[in-house]
Amino acid sequence: MLQRFFIFCSGADTRILETCSNGERTKYAGIGATVFFTAVMAFIASGYALYTVFDNVWTAVFFGLIWGLLIFNLDRYIVSTIKKRDNIKKEILQATPRIILAAIIAVVISKPLEMKIFEKEIDQVILEEKNAMTLANKEQLALQYTPKIEQLNQEIAALKGEIAAKEAETNALYDTYISEAEGTAGTGLLGKGPVYREKREKHDAYLAELQQLKQANGEKIAAIEAEMAALDAEYAQVVANSQPIIDGFDGLMARINAMGKLPWFPSFFIFLLFLAIETAPIIAKLLAPKGEYDYKLEEEESVVATWVTQKVKQRNQVLATDLAINDKVYADIKSEEELYNYKKQKAEELLRLQADKFHEVQVKGL
Repeated sequence: MLQRFFIFCSGADTRILETCSNGERTKYAGIGATVFFTAVMAFIASGYALYTVFDNVWTAVFFGLIWGLLIFNLDRYIVSTIKKRDNIKKEILQATPRIILAAIIAVVISKPLEMKIFEKEIDQVILEEKNAMTLANKEQLALQYTPKIEQLNQEIAALKGEIAAKEAETNALYDTYISEAEGTAGTGLLGKGPVYREKREKHDAYLAELQQLKQANGEKIAAIEAEMAALDAEYAQVVANSQPIIDGFDGLMARINAMGKLPWFPSFFIFLLFLAIETAPIIAKLLAPKGEYDYKLEEEESVVATWVTQKVKQRNQVLATDLAINDKVYADIKSEEELYNYKKQKAEELLRLQADKFHEVQVKGL
């Protein structure tokens, strides 16, 4: 039962193989098993690749099964269409396009499995890329907010500078009236005289203005700081909204690019392994000697070709004979006087009827 299934997978004619030896059936069962297990590997590889795309097991299994059946059908067709000939060069030339197609299929099959084999290394590369993208994203988004925040910081610095300047002036006036009271500056008289009171009043006026300025600028600074806090919150929200996009940077193309950054040597040998598996049925059929099945298949093909050639030649001869007979018959008819007179009479009657009909139409139009 299993041998019959693998023979079916090989694409061989089971009717002919039943008349062949056990060794011949075993050979084609081996070729069919290679075709079958290549399709199984294609199903597993495509299923994993599609799982990384859809992130759904059943969807990946469904489309992976379709892909596996497609690969199975292609391999079975490729193997079944390679015919053993007596000329090895013709066989190789016949198999070359199929080997190229097999190499393409091997690439498609091997890449998803390579991603699974090197999954941990690929995850590390993707993590580094995500971190770099996160930093770059924050820097790019910060460029939208930095000019405004710098402007607000400059406004705060200017307001604080006004307060500092006013404090410096007030402190200078304080030192002036204290020195006047102590007699170390100004009039040089010890005590609180008129000059002292004048300078003290001026200092008190500046001190009141300083208090008002601190209150007004403090309110402005608080408003500006609130605006800066709102900008910081908005920036944090934008970063948080864009982060899921970076976190989701784990698709098929991202993993393929990440795998390309790994050393090529192990990946190359995995590809060679799958290339050997995919081309194994073709190579096996090319290397195998011409067997009993090949001779019987060639005999049946030659019988069909001969029969078709005979039928085509017979139909051509029948057509040529029929044309020759028709030419002779019509040539004999052409020389008969009675037939000529009869056709002439009928033509005259037809012309008379046409003339009468034309005359009636013309009369009705008057």
